[in-house]
Amino acid sequence: MKFRFGVMGAAKIARKFCEAAALCGCEVCAVASKSEERAKAFAEANGIGRYYADYEAMLEAEKPDAVYIATTTNDHARLSLLCIRHGVPVLCEKAAYENSEQARAVFSLAREKGVFVMEAMWSRFLPALLTAKAWVAEGRIGAPAIAQCGIGFVAPEGADNRYFSPKLGGGAARDITVYAYELTGYVLGQEEKEIAACAVRGETGVDVSDAVLVRYESAVANLTTSFVSRMEERLTVCGDKGRLVVPSPNFGAECLLYGPDGSLLEHFTDTVTKNGFTYEIEEVVRCVREGKTESAIVPWRDTLACAALFDQIDASLARQG
Repeated sequence: MKFRFGVMGAAKIARKFCEAAALCGCEVCAVASKSEERAKAFAEANGIGRYYADYEAMLEAEKPDAVYIATTTNDHARLSLLCIRHGVPVLCEKAAYENSEQARAVFSLAREKGVFVMEAMWSRFLPALLTAKAWVAEGRIGAPAIAQCGIGFVAPEGADNRYFSPKLGGGAARDITVYAYELTGYVLGQEEKEIAACAVRGETGVDVSDAVLVRYESAVANLTTSFVSRMEERLTVCGDKGRLVVPSPNFGAECLLYGPDGSLLEHFTDTVTKNGFTYEIEEVVRCVREGKTESAIVPWRDTLACAALFDQIDASLARQG
């Protein structure tokens, strides 16, 4: 039987999810939104048979195999808890939760109820990121010592949009720092030992630029992100025998391996991925059918650690008044 997903939220990113679900042979059985008009329009545009203006009504009527939460970040924890109470597995768009308190509450209930939950950190599944991670593990760059990751762009203006609105869970941390942090640690494959963060507060009160320094077992990482600056977006990991570079790491279409003299040794280009969301969908289906509560690729501990980073960034903003 087809694996059936319900979708919460009629955002643009949910369209990409629906396309990926179809490529995976899954069915999106229904969509729910706070706005019936938006839910109906989304269902019609994406070939979904049923729509709801109430999230719980969808869960009760459809009993989906899993739910993809694509709302703004401020509603992620509430909807995750709602799904878990109904025994429905959750794939929650990044950043999954606004702070560590929310993350702990969700995972505690999921553990108690035995329900699968995963943050939709889709980039971790991309072939280019997997290749970079393998190069590090195989010693292709030697012992990794330094990692740098930068992601930055000029976000659309508007105090009430998802980028800048505090009420919607806005800010660079939960939109792009989540990528820099969770992808760098994933590629390095080392245990985090120490972390420090600071941020620049924008006019609406959310962080617009972040700087994070992480110490791992034998490497340090410098992560910088911004909503108000166009940056050269890349993840670089340097060792004593070379370095690797992943351009635009959150989209991860290629990675490059350089030798100790700076010469290009290998250039991997992803020519097979049609929709990058397919890999995380396949992971959800596999884990749910195997009765797992979490993914080994995006485990709860990593989402919890990132939520704790958000706490540090929020503290930095609070000190600025």
